[in-house]
Amino acid sequence: MEIQKLLLKFKFHILIASTFTIFIFALIYLAPRFLDVVKYFWPLLLSTALFLVAVVLFGWISPPVSEFSGEKTGEGILDFVAGETEQLQPHLHEVDEHEGGGEEGESSKVE
Repeated sequence: MEIQKLLLKFKFHILIASTFTIFIFALIYLAPRFLDVVKYFWPLLLSTALFLVAVVLFGWISPPVSEFSGEKTGEGILDFVAGETEQLQPHLHEVDEHEGGGEEGESSKVE
């Protein structure tokens, strides 16, 4: 009697555990074999491996740029980006003035 009471007490736990076990066994049975997956994806795996080898090789062969120029990494690109906005500002104002002046001139001619 005591065993039946324990079974009734843990019936949801037993049901969930047996469902999970059946699911795992079905997944293992229905899933493709590991070698089949490797056979299907071997070009992708090979190209990825070669790319990673090339990245490591280039990183090992060529030193970082900052070693030659004596500046911190990323300062050059930050200066370039910051300089571009300052160089473009006067040019944009000139374009606005030319467009604005042309519109006023045309409107005055039409009237």
